[in-house]
Amino acid sequence: MRTVNRTAIARWTRPEHVLLVVEVVSPGSETTDRIVKADQYAKAGIQFYWRVEQAATGAPLVYTYILDPATGRYRDSEIFTGVVKLAAPFFVEVDLGRI
Repeated sequence: MRTVNRTAIARWTRPEHVLLVVEVVSPGSETTDRIVKADQYAKAGIQFYWRVEQAATGAPLVYTYILDPATGRYRDSEIFTGVVKLAAPFFVEVDLGRI
């Protein structure tokens, strides 16, 4: 019989409390990270989704998406290399070369 840790469950974040999800694509789980999880996040109503991948050069790439309320799916926003600088969902500036 499996025991459930109710304290751990109580700490899980509900989707309606999440504004942004950042997914880091892992080798071997690209399809899950790029398609399956993005679909799950959209269905949960999470407004902003960023996906971080490694370019062929080894540099990080950040793909940003915004939930389209009419379709319930993410639409492309911007792709970043170098520095991520956005004002929504909040102001953020990240130098990808430093991570």
